[in-house]
Amino acid sequence: MRPTCSRELADAICEAANSGARLSIRGGGSKDGIGDRVDATTLDMTGFSGVIDYDPAELVLTAWAGTPLAAIEAVVASQNQALAFAPFDHGPVYGRAAGDATIGGVIAAGVAGPLRLSLGGARDHLLGFEAVSGRGEVFKAGGRVVKNVTGFDLPKLMAGSWGRLAAMTQVTLRILPRPRAQLTKQFVNAGVRDALNMMAAAMRSAAEVRAAAHLPCSAAHGSQPVTALLLAGFPASITARSLQIDDLFPGHDRLEALADEESEAFWRAVATAAPLGGGRPLWRISAPASRTAEIGETLGLGPGDQLFDWAGGLLWAAYEGDAAKVRSAADAAGGQAMLVRAPAERRMAVAALHPRSRGVAALEERVRRAFDPAGLFETGRF
Repeated sequence: MRPTCSRELADAICEAANSGARLSIRGGGSKDGIGDRVDATTLDMTGFSGVIDYDPAELVLTAWAGTPLAAIEAVVASQNQALAFAPFDHGPVYGRAAGDATIGGVIAAGVAGPLRLSLGGARDHLLGFEAVSGRGEVFKAGGRVVKNVTGFDLPKLMAGSWGRLAAMTQVTLRILPRPRAQLTKQFVNAGVRDALNMMAAAMRSAAEVRAAAHLPCSAAHGSQPVTALLLAGFPASITARSLQIDDLFPGHDRLEALADEESEAFWRAVATAAPLGGGRPLWRISAPASRTAEIGETLGLGPGDQLFDWAGGLLWAAYEGDAAKVRSAADAAGGQAMLVRAPAERRMAVAALHPRSRGVAALEERVRRAFDPAGLFETGRF
């Protein structure tokens, strides 16, 4: 099914409810590699495409949910602005070219890149949306400004819901000015725990670090460990803050800093865990930054098997071992592990999302039934 307006979408959902069918909400399919095989009729949302309203002066954009992420980024870049949560296209995670991700899919999956550390995630920049529930009801929540959000803050609920509550037709996002310049400081030869301490110190400093990552094995630098810190803003400010970072770590070896386009390319690679290659099962583990090192140690990960983003709060792990061991290690560290990439037979045997506690699972079930009483969007994917 490929509806092109809310009325058509509501009719399609009501028709499915009457026939007992299941519907799989799909944009560009960039994240099809996450989760089990889907047993449902595809609800193609690419008919909802295009920018509805963009006010650069007010830093607000409204677009149809099926609009390609690349198109949104191009529109705001033309006004020297950007999506603050730095979303990325999952295509390269699976060895494909970028270009299939849609803005609705990005919001539904709660996708955020390295800038989430300092500027927040998708849920923090979704001001409002329009959607059709599993009841076939068209509804709106939020608005164009934060003060419009009263009562239940449904935009927070929709971000990260993975299409299990409703089919979003349009989204309203807060946009931020694009920095005039950016610089990535690179330090080498720090061990994982030393690097985590460095990143924590940098984030606590007055240098206003935008992103921090650690690559235990950087192929671009002879397999040396590289710890990277992103500075952004006006050039004069970056220069002053760069000196502050140097003063923080006087005894650490440094590489030449990456500027502007080179810096952007580096962080795009970090966002998609490109240094870990594309052939092995890939886990995304979020946990307190002080605990992610022990997860890697518990799993026996080597330097080329792990990458730390969000100043250590996000661990990408290329791991082919027992999934239960990954989940146990994440639980012990107070975190969660999501299987992002794996062969089809493994994805059918392992749940993609981290298992919820009994109480949380029961609450999620009640919320889903409130939006989708017949379970139309329960496709078996998760």
